[in-house]
Amino acid sequence: MRTFAWHMKKYKIEVTEILSRTIETESDNEVNAIEKVRKRYRNCEIILDASDYVKTEFSAKDEKESGRERIVDRFS
Repeated sequence: MRTFAWHMKKYKIEVTEILSRTIETESDNEVNAIEKVRKRYRNCEIILDASDYVKTEFSAKDEKESGRERIVDRFS
C-alpha cells in the first residue's frame, strides 16, 4: 500500500538527552555548595559529555493542546 505525500501529516518531535554527574565539594552549607558547583559549571570547569549520559526521551508536541506534550518513547 502506498502512502502519498498529500496524505502525510507533519509532526514536531522533541528529542531530549539527559546528562548527569555528581560533583563532590566542600562548603559551609548546601546552598553555598550548589552555588559553588554552579559557578564551576558556568565557567566551563565542569563539562558533561557522553560518559555522563543517562537517557533520551522523545515527545510529540501537540499544538492543538496549547503546547502540551506527551511522552511517546523513552530509553536508557
